[in-house]
Amino acid sequence: MRTIRAAAIGAVTLSLALAASACGGGSSNGGGSDSNPKTLTYWASNQGASIEIDKKVLQPELDKFQKQTGIKVKLEVVPWSDLLNRILTATTSGQGPDVLNIGNTWSASLQATGALLPWDAANFAKIGGKDRFVDSALGSTGAQGKDPAAVPLYSMAYGLYYNKQIFADAGITKPPATWSELVADGKKIQAKGKQVIGAEGANVSENIHHVFVFAKQHGADFFTPEGKPDFTSDAAVAGVKQYVDLMAKDKVIPKGNAEYAQNQSVSDFAKGKTAMLLWQSAAANLKSQGLSESDYGIAPVPVQSGTPGTGTQVNSMVAGINLAVFKNSGNLDGATKFVKFMTSDAEQKILNTAYSSIPPVKGAQADAAFNNQANAVLKNTLAQSAAPLPQVADESQFETAVGTAVKELFADVAAGRTVTTESVKAKLQKAQQQMPTK
Repeated sequence: MRTIRAAAIGAVTLSLALAASACGGGSSNGGGSDSNPKTLTYWASNQGASIEIDKKVLQPELDKFQKQTGIKVKLEVVPWSDLLNRILTATTSGQGPDVLNIGNTWSASLQATGALLPWDAANFAKIGGKDRFVDSALGSTGAQGKDPAAVPLYSMAYGLYYNKQIFADAGITKPPATWSELVADGKKIQAKGKQVIGAEGANVSENIHHVFVFAKQHGADFFTPEGKPDFTSDAAVAGVKQYVDLMAKDKVIPKGNAEYAQNQSVSDFAKGKTAMLLWQSAAANLKSQGLSESDYGIAPVPVQSGTPGTGTQVNSMVAGINLAVFKNSGNLDGATKFVKFMTSDAEQKILNTAYSSIPPVKGAQADAAFNNQANAVLKNTLAQSAAPLPQVADESQFETAVGTAVKELFADVAAGRTVTTESVKAKLQKAQQQMPTK
């Protein structure tokens, strides 16, 4: 989803939004028009190290779009901590933007509100066709069997970033490929007075991304094939506990990181305090904080054993940002033109270079600019060993409920309370009870 996913939205809020908009699609009549053809409002997500950086990246491109089409785009960059709540309010009030960024993991949940324009074959044809986009990105655009609720804009994957000098000082010759290797390397790093690996323990969305991967590595999915919550299976509990145990038992995540929620782990890594970082497409963020690309390496996120792949060898969620259109827009034609512009090969190269993300558009992704070593790791992860978070209507509530449970478990560790299999299961049971009943 992007760099700072800290959306702490309650399940009740989303349930109300789903109920209120199920028939209306975000406006009293549920339909859009072209009654306001000269302007568009665009809510962009905070992709860079600050909102001001995002404005500097985006405004020249929006000016370019205006010059080409005569349509002025009013830009607002919305922090991740506010974005989901703002979107949900817009689905019920009908007072939202024409075009907006959404975290790709929210696609099915927001699709269920009925407020977003479906991207059927006719709408995809207006932007050059569905086959322009890579399959992994299209897999996180809505519920299976339905027309996508959004179009891929930026693709990302998690990588293991490691400080070359800290590794060399500790006598470590290669990045860890398994979690046991990471823990063993951690002892060598700590012996040299450095922190091992950072985490955003109070960031609900970062938590869910990581425990999703750990649970997959233990064979859990968090939802049944029928889409019902299944948070307390032995495999799910084991996955969550292993992640929290990186702080509680293995002591490779500093206890202070239990309070991190706003990019602090990235800053620690950029400043050379921490040897490793698990992050989505971090190069631009690290560069903005003064860390040279020559000072760090990037490797696949560890697995339990063997090599990354499918099934229990998954080592990342399919991360990324999608571009959606409110179907009650007063400028549907202009909104479609804007989506075409933002997903054109030329703009995809500019924007994904600025954010060190991977273009989900095949033509742009093939460009030489995205064939460096760091991108090779991320592109291979997306193609071979990343899995989408559950594309179910209750996904956003799942993120909040389970992500908050993990936040509470980290807080327990920081406070000196013992985390056991039973306490993990109790937290997950509480999270499952918060999910909507059907």
